[in-house]
Amino acid sequence: MKNLPKFALSLIVLGVFAHANASTITISTGYSTASAQTSADAYKNVVNAAVVTPGAGYGSTSVSSYDNVSNSSLFGSNANIASRSVIDFGVSASQAGAWSFRSGVDFGKGGALFLDGVALDYKSSDMWWAGNYNNASQFLSGSTVLSAGNHTLSIYGLEGCCDGGQQVQFKAGNSSFASFSSTDGLASVSPVPEPSTYAMMLIGLGLLAFTGRRSAQAVKFQA
Repeated sequence: MKNLPKFALSLIVLGVFAHANASTITISTGYSTASAQTSADAYKNVVNAAVVTPGAGYGSTSVSSYDNVSNSSLFGSNANIASRSVIDFGVSASQAGAWSFRSGVDFGKGGALFLDGVALDYKSSDMWWAGNYNNASQFLSGSTVLSAGNHTLSIYGLEGCCDGGQQVQFKAGNSSFASFSSTDGLASVSPVPEPSTYAMMLIGLGLLAFTGRRSAQAVKFQA
């Protein structure tokens, strides 16, 4: 029993760091008849407002792969769509460096691409990538240098009708482009402990301190 507090602390620490996940993809959509916007931030604001109360034919869900994804296949509607995709992924020390991103979309009223809250690209024209990346005016893209750690790629767009399949890909260094997925080989996203978790750790440390003090007193009395 004397090792119980140490065992308890080990379980607490394990609980703090055992929730790491691979890349996660969340797609949220809502109804919107908004027209083309004049800035990346405007797209973000309009879409965020629309997905708060999605309505019938729209919704929010996680997907295991961002390859040929559409609102009609996920939720049913193929018209008047405000689309937001959020991809959380991790970069290991060996993966740090130059990264490129591209998002093949069907945004009839344009859209925007953000990385860690900073706009990489936006277009207000009709975009339909049609399954290839030969025409840069038909998809969203951007390149940057990433440090090791957690990162978030966000795509916002507006589509009036005929919602088609979309794809979001990344390229690290000299590798080839690959679609984001739960098996994309990227580093696990490091969890940020909740305040309650820190409290659990403090309790565990308190147990260790209390046990250490009692052990010291027992040794003193035995001497």
